[in-house]
Amino acid sequence: MAIEIIEPHEIEKRSMAIITAELNGRTWPEPEFSIIKRCIHTSADFDYTDNLVFSDNAANIGVEAIRNGASIVTDTNMGAAGINKKRLGKYGGQVHCFIGDEDVINEARSRGCTRATVSMERAAKIDNDIILAIGNAPTALIRLNELIQKGEIKPALIIGVPVGFVNVVESKDLIMEAGIPYIVSKGRKGGSNIAASICNAMLYYLGR
Repeated sequence: MAIEIIEPHEIEKRSMAIITAELNGRTWPEPEFSIIKRCIHTSADFDYTDNLVFSDNAANIGVEAIRNGASIVTDTNMGAAGINKKRLGKYGGQVHCFIGDEDVINEARSRGCTRATVSMERAAKIDNDIILAIGNAPTALIRLNELIQKGEIKPALIIGVPVGFVNVVESKDLIMEAGIPYIVSKGRKGGSNIAASICNAMLYYLGR
């Protein structure tokens, strides 16, 4: 089989065209459609057409929050690394990840909780609007829900896409009932790469 030589800038364009064709006419309102396609592009998994759920107007809320300078907080360094910081910076936002901070590590150890739990408490201290992009830790979503119910944090949007088996489905269900706009991957699928992809899809939609 001959390998086709494709210019680097054409690879993503060609991939998106293939994804659109394989959706067989299924579409969603923008920017939801852009988010779904980018999640498929990242994972090669068409299940995201059905398991990615949006609260009312959540995608537009996220886009407008970024436009107005919201920062993004992730629960992993991998998620933070995958977000296009240059584009986010054009609108005044920054990417934050506290998971590797020494004080977070020490506090989590002393309290017997996860670093993701402590990281969400750090996120609650950020002054400006934030989007939470959680792709790994259900405990981040569980603590977020607690902080929301106490009135200690009110993010513009929660991207709740942790992957795994323990408390993953349950933590996502909590977020869908928390009263905050959300984008959630129902079920076990997700990941830090998916969280970053959702953020980037909103950023690229803004730049169209």
